[in-house]
Amino acid sequence: MAATNRDLQKSMHEGGFRADLFYRLNVFPIALPPLRERLGDIPLLTHFFVQKHASRLARRIEAVDAESLRCLAQYSWPGNIRELENVIERALILSSTPILRIDPDFLDIEVNNSIPPAEGAALASAALSPSPGSGGLDSIQREHILSVLREVHWVIEGRDGAAARLGLKPGTLRHRMKRLEIKRT
Repeated sequence: MAATNRDLQKSMHEGGFRADLFYRLNVFPIALPPLRERLGDIPLLTHFFVQKHASRLARRIEAVDAESLRCLAQYSWPGNIRELENVIERALILSSTPILRIDPDFLDIEVNNSIPPAEGAALASAALSPSPGSGGLDSIQREHILSVLREVHWVIEGRDGAAARLGLKPGTLRHRMKRLEIKRT
């Protein structure tokens, strides 16, 4: 498989690309428009890249901030999908909360205003929905709570306890643990 952003057929006809190499590569061509022409793919790609990099970076992400997704949808993506992946990875590295926020400064140029806020919000809500097979929000919440509990050796209360790390009152955490059937094993 080979990919390029150049028109190889045009380059070949102009003498800038070898014809024999063009025909060797041109077995099954797939033309894919740039990301800026496929804004509806941004939430799905964002979700995919969050899943891909979050576990490697030991981050638990429950959702992506709606304003961040709107900002991503307004950007022109000169670096295409690779640039989107890098922006998501950078945000994950710097993230300290379960809601991923993407700093607009991560984008190399000014965001344009070509996407109305309503359309940007619709794109954002699409990415906030759990993907099929993910088990829904309860499953994500359960895994996140379990992860934090393991990190703090099942200490619930106190300054370094799970409740403090999760931003919850100890009673609220215990209630959620009961509801989500979380028990120390």
